[in-house]
Amino acid sequence: MASSAGAATAWAGATGRAAPRTLDALETPAAVVDLDRMTANLDRMAVYVRAHGLALRPHIKTHKTPELAAEQLRRGAVGVTVATPREAEVMAAVADDILVAYPPVGRPRLDRLLALPEHVRLTIALDSADALAALDAAARDAGREVGVLIELDLGMRRCGVPTPEAAVALARAAAEARGVAYRGVMFYPGHIREPVDEQGPALERLNADLARFLDALTAAGLEPATVSGGSTPAAFASHALDGLTEIRPGTYIFNDRTTALIGACSWDDCAYTILATVVSTAVPGQAVVDAGSKALAREEIRAPGATGFGALLDRPHVVVRATSEEHGILDLSRTDWRPRVGDRVRIVPNHVCVSVHLQDRLWGVRGEEVVGEWTVAARGR
Repeated sequence: MASSAGAATAWAGATGRAAPRTLDALETPAAVVDLDRMTANLDRMAVYVRAHGLALRPHIKTHKTPELAAEQLRRGAVGVTVATPREAEVMAAVADDILVAYPPVGRPRLDRLLALPEHVRLTIALDSADALAALDAAARDAGREVGVLIELDLGMRRCGVPTPEAAVALARAAAEARGVAYRGVMFYPGHIREPVDEQGPALERLNADLARFLDALTAAGLEPATVSGGSTPAAFASHALDGLTEIRPGTYIFNDRTTALIGACSWDDCAYTILATVVSTAVPGQAVVDAGSKALAREEIRAPGATGFGALLDRPHVVVRATSEEHGILDLSRTDWRPRVGDRVRIVPNHVCVSVHLQDRLWGVRGEEVVGEWTVAARGR
């Protein structure tokens, strides 16, 4: 298992130029990662999956950084999960087993995926006969076998076949196709966002719904070798789902305000923040920082009773009440703290994945010391 020192070594080698030595030397807004917290998050998940006999295939949409994927793989992850061809192309440099958890509709997308290096064991999730037929044809044209997971809708109401009968029909078509290999099923329980200590009933429904699909597939002679699920909010309850073989959490590496407020992590587990500078205190009762929607993202908080677009790491009761593109408005109504122009703050965003996608680089820190830098290589298209 990797140590904090090991993570620091990885960071130190991530850039060819000298990094600023302290947080004060960074130009804001800047995306900052606390290495000790990140390392603890990585280790905690690695210990959990080993203890419960689950495979870990983390979704790299959270960090989009090959060096961080390498840290996850070094701790025993069996491969990575991606959503876009760009993510797959970047992660092929460090991972030889990639799941594309997004239906690859359109020949341009398919051609990019099938052009991945030959050493990559490629699996694609889909939920329609149209997507399967196009993938099968493209794979045969490329002379490459591609694995298929049938995506199931178990409550998210986004993608996925809605009934066991539909799952059997699509799995049978995948098993009979010449250019693809049927490897199993996947689902995303992203609809489970209750506080962790209130997730019991939703998890019981999920387990019952999953059992109906797995029973139908097994009865049809299509028992899935892989049953892939998992999300950060319910990650540490994954062992309660019968038949699950692997999980795909993403946010856990950094965590965020939503994850903390529902009890899926503690506030002290939030490793990612946006370092920002106070640029105005002219309006009473508020302070303006230089981190707006282009740094934090304008995503509403998904936690009971919470508002705003982020909160200060050292003062969680101080929230970002509103954002425009370059401005974040700190609400000072619940604190006697009065920042001055030039003061710096660290903001935990509501949803870390979207914030990371807005960054060019991540800065790794220990305390006030900047250890190194990573390029967010898999952002964009």
